[in-house]
Amino acid sequence: MQSKPWMKTVMKVAAVYNLLWGAWVVLFPLSFFHLTGMEEPIHPMIWQGMGMVIGVYGLGYWWSSYNPVKHWPIIAVGFLGKIFGPIGFVMNYITGAVPASFGYTLLTNDLIWWVPFFLILNEARKKRWEL
Repeated sequence: MQSKPWMKTVMKVAAVYNLLWGAWVVLFPLSFFHLTGMEEPIHPMIWQGMGMVIGVYGLGYWWSSYNPVKHWPIIAVGFLGKIFGPIGFVMNYITGAVPASFGYTLLTNDLIWWVPFFLILNEARKKRWEL
């Protein structure tokens, strides 16, 4: 099950992005709220926990980059998070729990990765049927 070069590149870029974003949120937990004009959270350590999780995804993406088709389960877990995150945002936005400005996180954390992750997972699905 060989992966195409672009798949490896996508996963390396996703890894670096997640590691940087995770580190930013852990080290500077209030900066996102200042940038978006949102009220600071009462317990920033919860937001830092989110940063830690995103950073750990970065490690998984890096490891999967060596052969994304073979390591598709790591990408599948990330893809699910990139689907459920926006769903959670919409639900919370509708109820007024979060302002629209929080949606900025969806652009770079979730939405831009939908197509490449889907294409990698689809390739893995095709390869499994060839075996």
